[in-house]
Amino acid sequence: MRDDADGECPLDVLLVTASPYEAQDYTDSGEEIVEKVPMPAGLIAWVREFVEEFHEDEVFVKRRRDKKRIDLVQDGVGDARISQISDVYASPARKRRLH
Repeated sequence: MRDDADGECPLDVLLVTASPYEAQDYTDSGEEIVEKVPMPAGLIAWVREFVEEFHEDEVFVKRRRDKKRIDLVQDGVGDARISQISDVYASPARKRRLH
């Protein structure tokens, strides 16, 4: 729901969903008002029938990370891959290498 700009009703209903994930997406923005309301028995039966007919489990595929190691050298605070001339937190050894 959102606040009504016209002033006829205090709130405008934008969307009704049975998906908790979609509802959570709307709560993340902070602009919409999300409320739980009870479903009528007929709608519960329709959603149950729909899910039983069309639901397919998704296979979990673990994402592989890059094999490049960036944690082998640590020269102080900051990203070692970015040249920083005036890094006040850099170690003396790093400062010598930069000059």
